[in-house]
Amino acid sequence: MDLNTETMPLLFFIFVLAMLLGVELIRKVPSQLHTPLMSGSNAISGITIVGALIVAGREGGGTAVTVLATLAVAFAMINVVGGYLVTDRMLKMFKGKGKQEAKQ
Repeated sequence: MDLNTETMPLLFFIFVLAMLLGVELIRKVPSQLHTPLMSGSNAISGITIVGALIVAGREGGGTAVTVLATLAVAFAMINVVGGYLVTDRMLKMFKGKGKQEAKQ
């Protein structure tokens, strides 16, 4: 798909729609489910990384496609690393509570 004046408004509309849907879904999730949700979003970001690496490595994609794919890899990696750190921290908090209850 070429990035031209006909496809850019459609792609921007899809991006904004996905962003609004994501915000609305996250807002409705109870706090007890945030850790499993974070694990699921890490898996989705992993798929994004693979797809963006494939697109960034393609020949003939143009400079704009390569730059956007490289940005997608960078932001998805930040999301994955941050997600794993938050998930690990949350799991340690739950593990710590179980040990305290067992001692009493």
